Amino acid sequence: MKSPVLIALLLAAIAVGFFAGRFRSPSRTASAREILYYVDPMHPSYRSSKPGVAPDCGMDLVPVYSDASHASTAFEVRDARQSIHINGVTQGLYGIQVTKVQRTQGVRTIRGFGKVVADETRVFRINLGTDGYVKTTTSDAVGTHITQNQRLAVVYSPEFLSVSGGYLSANERSPTASGKDANASAQNSASAQARADRLRNLGMSDTQIEEIGISRKIPEDVYVVSPVDGFILSRNISPGLRFERNTDLYTIADLRHVWVVAEIFGVDADAFHAGASIRVTLADTNEEFKARVSSVLPEVDPVSHSLKVRFEADNPNFKLRPEMLVSVELVTAAPTGLSVPAAAILDSGVSKRVFVEAPAGYFTPREVQTGLRFDDRIEIVKGLNEGELIASEGTFLIDSESRLEAATTSDKTGPSSKPSEMALGTPHVETHP
Repeated sequence: MKSPVLIALLLAAIAVGFFAGRFRSPSRTASAREILYYVDPMHPSYRSSKPGVAPDCGMDLVPVYSDASHASTAFEVRDARQSIHINGVTQGLYGIQVTKVQRTQGVRTIRGFGKVVADETRVFRINLGTDGYVKTTTSDAVGTHITQNQRLAVVYSPEFLSVSGGYLSANERSPTASGKDANASAQNSASAQARADRLRNLGMSDTQIEEIGISRKIPEDVYVVSPVDGFILSRNISPGLRFERNTDLYTIADLRHVWVVAEIFGVDADAFHAGASIRVTLADTNEEFKARVSSVLPEVDPVSHSLKVRFEADNPNFKLRPEMLVSVELVTAAPTGLSVPAAAILDSGVSKRVFVEAPAGYFTPREVQTGLRFDDRIEIVKGLNEGELIASEGTFLIDSESRLEAATTSDKTGPSSKPSEMALGTPHVETHP
């Protein structure tokens, strides 16, 4: 009878000892490990200094212990105010690239946008120096290409009749003579020339003046003709219109030579000097034309604060038309000195910074002073030395992580004395008390 009782007591003692040891072991292990902070198991970027519930998914926060492995740490701040550590795997994952500060010497391309305008020295305004009315017009619509001395309209004015009569009379009295008639002939020739000049001032063409001398008839009608090959830009005339003296009837432009006016910003305007060669490209067809700098205009745009530069271009096929938008490019020498890729510069509006890598994997922000920009590089005036390694891609990610980690470390309620960690693949870190 005693054996079964002893066996039962022995089994009970073994069971009690097993369960007691099972419950005491975690307590000792937990007390030996220090909790750094708590994270959301679904979003490891969320951290808190207290246990609780994740605000996004409602799951319990998981503790992170001091003896946890750092093998998968993506970002680690060595000194939140000085540098941030990014391992090689994360650099490749986020496209962070490092390049050397170089001393460069080459060329830079200045680009801008411009508008084609007619060469003002080749724009003609046709008007008459007397009153009259319009009888007929022919092929004179705006945009029409016309040739020199082409008739555009027929007008009538009484003043032309009287002056034409005087010219014809003086012209008939001035034959070639010798001896006593030579002086009289010279006076008649001068009188005929004076009347011919008056007809020109009134608006009669040289061709019609010559016709009067040949036909020896006073014309009742006066022809309005084009003074040059070109295009009609404006038309203020119609049959039956009564006009006053000096009223512009047509505006005609010779477009075989045109201007391009472009807006250039800042110090780039200093690179444009008279005679410099540029390239003009049409936006729609990508056709290219050669042009040369004429002058930098003195006016400054009140809105954009840009300067206007005028270029001259030959236009034999009339591909460049007034009001057409084009792009312009000027290739000029770049300054010799240190330069970095433009993507490496973080411009806050108040200061400009880059991230210098030293030692490997640790990026330290440094303020720099910049100069001219040429193509995809920016001149460095102060703040860097030749050969230093800087982050040339992914700088915004490094900057955001540096700021977030600095904010986490400076949180008095957070684990300020421990290095912060972030799970690989999660670029942003927030600290919530």
